Amino acid sequence: MNKMIAAIVLLLRFLRAVTVSGIQTLGVILRSGLRIGDPSPASFVRIGFAPMNATGATLLGCMITLTPGTTVIDIDMEAREMVVHMLDTRDAQGLIESVKHEFQPGLLAWFGEIP
Repeated sequence: MNKMIAAIVLLLRFLRAVTVSGIQTLGVILRSGLRIGDPSPASFVRIGFAPMNATGATLLGCMITLTPGTTVIDIDMEAREMVVHMLDTRDAQGLIESVKHEFQPGLLAWFGEIP
């Protein structure tokens, strides 16, 4: 994939993720404040990431943290894994898949390591 196209696609995917996640996080906050339904389970989740250099992993961590409802706590470069705090873990697997399919391809075009 051309690096410039990868960057544009990554930016668009990131902006979409921020918007969707912002709406979902607002829903979690409103449901909690109004005591509608069961409270959302917050927890820590481990997310593996593809082989990329430290710059790419840091950028991925920043993108995840800037997405409402998630915060990267730790990045382990050796294990290629991040510890992420999620405000709502009802769809933790969905977040993991979203990171792998939406964010990683563009970052790998710029920062990927060839094994």
